[in-house]
Amino acid sequence: MVEYPRFRAAAVQAAPVYLDSAATVAKACDLITTAANEGAELVAFPEVFVPGYPYWNWTMSPLQGSPWFERLAEAAIDIPGPEVDQLRAAARRTGTVVVIGVNERDPFSLGTLYNSVVFIGSDGALLGVHRKLVPTWAEKLTWAGGDGQSLRVHDTPLGRIGALACGENTNTLARFALLAQGETVHVANYIALPVAPADYDMVEAIKVRSAAHSFEGKIFSVVSCAAISQEIVDAVAHDDASRELLQRKHSAFSGIFGPDGRLLTEPLIDDEGIVYAEIDLRRCVQPKQMHDIIGHYNRFDVFQLHVDRRPRSGVVFTDDTPRP
Repeated sequence: MVEYPRFRAAAVQAAPVYLDSAATVAKACDLITTAANEGAELVAFPEVFVPGYPYWNWTMSPLQGSPWFERLAEAAIDIPGPEVDQLRAAARRTGTVVVIGVNERDPFSLGTLYNSVVFIGSDGALLGVHRKLVPTWAEKLTWAGGDGQSLRVHDTPLGRIGALACGENTNTLARFALLAQGETVHVANYIALPVAPADYDMVEAIKVRSAAHSFEGKIFSVVSCAAISQEIVDAVAHDDASRELLQRKHSAFSGIFGPDGRLLTEPLIDDEGIVYAEIDLRRCVQPKQMHDIIGHYNRFDVFQLHVDRRPRSGVVFTDDTPRP
């Protein structure tokens, strides 16, 4: 008889200690411990939780925001590095799988940053890193785009876990690429977006995307979104209008969706906290009778997706082979 993983998942909705990586990692480690004490075996954190999101791209001109970019570059982290080692130690100590968003420095190009998602196993192993493929709108002022090599799912005792950052969850082909690798648990991490256009409701946007991915793939989705703190507002609001904008409500949503696309528990909206839900992967089986888009409910003789997972480099060196 097949043994299907059953476990408790935690979706963290919290604000970072803004642009302070050491303090934010310490906060993350405390939250991992809190979630583990509540029985969680998977703990998901928001997009670029370490050490925060570049809201100045939305509230300031590029010229005004330039010094803030330099501050973020100084506060970003290396992978591997001491901050990741602390998170790995917390995962190992609590026996939890941790998925967390960070600002990652490029190891070669000084000043190049990535919006990255780090996967850590319950034994503290660094399972992988996903770099956001396409920064969204104003985010292009801060982050470079990742490549296909990180578009992967990771085998864990809890199932095959994949993740996409914020607007990437709108990318149908990226989502399908994860499902085609057998993804059973999807982590969708977001930032609170009070700076969106007036007719854009971040809460509803997250719900639509997450419900769609769970329903289409017959999988579980764990949504973790950042919260806006007064510290962030005070830092990047340069006038009354931007201050009012940053405090707009209905801008953050965290929750956990089942394979039928419905929420498993009450979500968190705007406020800091942790959402918990029980996940039983057996529930992914029966719905596949109706729609299995990576199996019988597709026509691979008609449709084909090609994913290039070769790492991209800015330069290729061809060295002379020494003569004998």
